[in-house]
Amino acid sequence: MANEQAATAANEAVAERGVRQELTGVVTSTKMQKTIVVKVTRAVQHPLYQRVVRHAKKYYAHDETGEAHVGDTVRIVSTRPLSKLKRWRLQDVVQRSSRALPKA
Repeated sequence: MANEQAATAANEAVAERGVRQELTGVVTSTKMQKTIVVKVTRAVQHPLYQRVVRHAKKYYAHDETGEAHVGDTVRIVSTRPLSKLKRWRLQDVVQRSSRALPKA
């Protein structure tokens, strides 16, 4: 009974605030403190030539614990503006890179 009430309250809170936008990409840089650069690639069909074209965009994301490393595939979610460029934060690491080394 208590679990059902907690689940209902959580669902109402999400419905009230809305669902955050999620993106999945590859970490390209971890040289800043608590900030990672994530490259998100998407495939779109060209309007005239009907070919699939890949578009890439960089996003600056907040990584509080420094758990992401270069080459890792990560999931980022939108958040309030944290700095001039950061509007995303790291949700979780989807896949670890075998080449990634932890930063010292």
